[in-house]
Amino acid sequence: MTRTLIPLVLFAILVGFLYVGLNLKPREIPSPLIGKPAPEFDLPRLLDPQSRVASKDLLGKVTLVNAWASWCVSCRAEHQLLMELAKNQNTQIYGINYKDNRSDALRYLQRLGNPYVANGHDLNGRVGIDWGVIGTPETFVVDKQGTIRYKQIGPINADVWRTTIAPLLQQLEQEQG
Repeated sequence: MTRTLIPLVLFAILVGFLYVGLNLKPREIPSPLIGKPAPEFDLPRLLDPQSRVASKDLLGKVTLVNAWASWCVSCRAEHQLLMELAKNQNTQIYGINYKDNRSDALRYLQRLGNPYVANGHDLNGRVGIDWGVIGTPETFVVDKQGTIRYKQIGPINADVWRTTIAPLLQQLEQEQG
């Protein structure tokens, strides 16, 4: 009797795992960095490798930090929205150019426009790893004290901006003066 129950129990467990998996939302994978200080970094600027962009540059203002690359198809999909946000919403966007060839990244920005206040060139991906980047694009909302408050995995679209990121930015601006 128990020999016939074992496959049935295993099958039930497998069905349970599949059911749970179907209800997961991969863009809502929680980041262990939410509520913690943004990882410190100091990178050469993409446009001017002789100067630097660092974590201290994020302090004192609510910012978006966007990990992107010229080889990333999804980055291209969100780029026009980033341009609009930088221009019309007066949103501070810092870039982490992740595992990208400098000349390709510069061509990308020249062709599509540059929405970034500054871009760090993370050629070997170490800063991206510290930030928990698992793929591009990923965008982080960082408050005035340098604490990560939200992580968007995948491209930002108008709906994500309107329903999630814009209200959070407004709340953070109001909370912190």
